[in-house]
Amino acid sequence: MSEELGRVRRMWHLLEPLHAVLYYAPEAVAEAAALGYRTDERWPGYFAWRAAPLGEADAGRVADTFYSFSPAMVSEYVPAVWSVASPGAVLAARTRAVDGTYRKLLGDAVDGQELREAAALVRRVAEAADTANRPLAAANAALPWPQEPHLVLWQAATVLREHRGDGHLAALVEAGLDPVESLVSFAAVGAARPEVFASRGWSDAEWRAARQRLVERGLLDGGGVATEAGRALRAEVERRTDEAAADPWRVLGEAERERLVELLGPLWVAVIGSGMLPSETTLGIGKV
Repeated sequence: MSEELGRVRRMWHLLEPLHAVLYYAPEAVAEAAALGYRTDERWPGYFAWRAAPLGEADAGRVADTFYSFSPAMVSEYVPAVWSVASPGAVLAARTRAVDGTYRKLLGDAVDGQELREAAALVRRVAEAADTANRPLAAANAALPWPQEPHLVLWQAATVLREHRGDGHLAALVEAGLDPVESLVSFAAVGAARPEVFASRGWSDAEWRAARQRLVERGLLDGGGVATEAGRALRAEVERRTDEAAADPWRVLGEAERERLVELLGPLWVAVIGSGMLPSETTLGIGKV
């Protein structure tokens, strides 16, 4: 990995937890319940929160843009989530959830100068991102910017993580990995245990069939472990993902990028130290 791409991945690792709190925070659960969503599982809220920028997207649209989820699972929640609350109502509740979550996690730092500085830098990067053919990034980038710096930071982090995710999807397609194969191949390189990927809704039969297809391509061995070719393909997917995510970061100079790392560090520690986020996820952060 080149030094530049290493910096791009480091910024993703720092920003991803700042975005992901939405999907786990008690404040988000409370807002989802107030809208009328079931909260005995996190998926009604998750699909609503993440898909709302797309408008009243149907199941096919959400399955295509989220990619790794089983279409059957997506259909359990979409478009039903829009019969509970409109995308506009969901977006307003999403903002309230992030506001409450950041205020609790970050305390007085929410109103501090360092957070303002971080928010301004990340917003510059987000506004430099080319969102053509990147539907989730484009939808989030089209939303009005909030006034409060901590909400600006979250929205900018969200634009950038979806920008990266859209690019990752393109890299998977280029590598010839369909949605379930993308998960099977990622589990095979040790990104996370296969049980973690079960959250994406694929049946055991679908998982086994995808594994067999990858065995036939020489990407997995008979035990489901990545071969040398399989590891090389996944490394290439991650390299292409980093490359596709790199361009907006070039708007910052080297000193500004290092300053941003310094500014984001304490925020990252606050989120990770809260214990709110799971220690193992389908993203494989820290594993690849």
